[in-house]
Amino acid sequence: MAEERLVPTGAALAGLPTLGRSRPSKDKDLKMETPVLQAPGPTISVEQENNPWLAQEARFNEAARRLNLDAGIWKVLRYPSREIIVHIPVAMDDGSIEVFTGYRVQHSISRGPCKGGIRYGPDVSLDEVRALASWMTWKCAVVNIPFGGSKGGVICDPKSMSQGELERMTRRYTAALIDFIGPEKDVPAPDMGTNEQTMAWVMDTYSMHVGQTITSVVTGKPVSLGGSRGRREATGRGISVVVDQALKHLNMLPSETSVIIQGFGNVGSNSAKLLWDKGYKIIGIGEFDGALYNPAGIDISELLEHKARTGSVHHFPGAQPFDQDDILIQKCDVLIPAATENVITSHNAGKLQCRILCEGANGPTTPVADDILASKGIFVIPDILANAGGVTTSYFEWVQDRMGYFWTEDEVNQRLDRIMVDSFNDVLQYSVAHSVNNRIAAYMLAVDRVAHTTRQRGIYA
Repeated sequence: MAEERLVPTGAALAGLPTLGRSRPSKDKDLKMETPVLQAPGPTISVEQENNPWLAQEARFNEAARRLNLDAGIWKVLRYPSREIIVHIPVAMDDGSIEVFTGYRVQHSISRGPCKGGIRYGPDVSLDEVRALASWMTWKCAVVNIPFGGSKGGVICDPKSMSQGELERMTRRYTAALIDFIGPEKDVPAPDMGTNEQTMAWVMDTYSMHVGQTITSVVTGKPVSLGGSRGRREATGRGISVVVDQALKHLNMLPSETSVIIQGFGNVGSNSAKLLWDKGYKIIGIGEFDGALYNPAGIDISELLEHKARTGSVHHFPGAQPFDQDDILIQKCDVLIPAATENVITSHNAGKLQCRILCEGANGPTTPVADDILASKGIFVIPDILANAGGVTTSYFEWVQDRMGYFWTEDEVNQRLDRIMVDSFNDVLQYSVAHSVNNRIAAYMLAVDRVAHTTRQRGIYA
């Protein structure tokens, strides 16, 4: 049975001071504490820096403070609007019954239906899902698409489960959320531990419940079931576009730019291939159990063939084995963390030797590390901008499903490129206009847009 937790009210929010009303910019075991408005930057201790919810909250509070956001709107945007916990009984292949815990957090519907992935993993937590849902709200607002943010997850080890067990768990999880998802309510997508097949199961389960095929209930589906061309490569493509824009801003050339990428899954491998095709020199690839390094450059086409053949990047003859932690701190022009949260922290940020940090993963850098990166003059392309190519093309898929007409891959890519370039420029302009770093600029832009629509809609009494 689903357990719905409504947003905190009353005493938990009463301490917020009254602030002046902001105007929209002309340029395009959890403790929820009252924000410290006098702090010069995001306020979070070293002990708390790995908590993704507190990291998101610190950056939101800083953006709200700099926007002089109205106290009432601050309260509305600070918390998710709905948190759902489900306990899913699943018949396992050996005849036993296992009960899995799942979550779905819906942060905001101010700008449209919620949008966010479903992840499967042993370390999934409510704090993580809550933070990811909030990041999705800000990400959709940065690229100016008509969605709010959500996220879902199930605590499990998908690598140890059979295809049949994963299907039964997915269908039961979907059935438990049937009243809370839908094309006009909340549109899931793949995330860590899930894929196109998972979305096909979600779509089919939802369709069986409503009595007709509804392809637009999820994105990231197989193309044969209403998926969009270009969706699989979209996050990596978006990363390559914003890196191109950063080089133009900093007067750098791709042929003279070295790149290290942490993570060689969907996001990392597509980023690597697209950048390599453009003439960038990929000198390092990191994975969770090792890394590769070749200062003369790695042939990404050969590496992809090697991984497809062996299932791993290990023993690739075109690069030397390297430590997976040390690869992050090798000298390079562009560093792209494209795996998980909290890989750049107070412990290693001071050792980074990159000129540009482009965040392919969600939340790879902690707020404490942000201050260190700023002191080193590293140009940061924040996650809510850098990896927004995925949700942008998910939006395209949702649009195509709803109108029953599908674009070519070139059309999808052209639309994505235009949005990513425009969004990069919007963030850069906000950064200059408000004298803040790129991350706070992206948050300010996003919060400003969501706050504006929230005020326009008003509060339903």
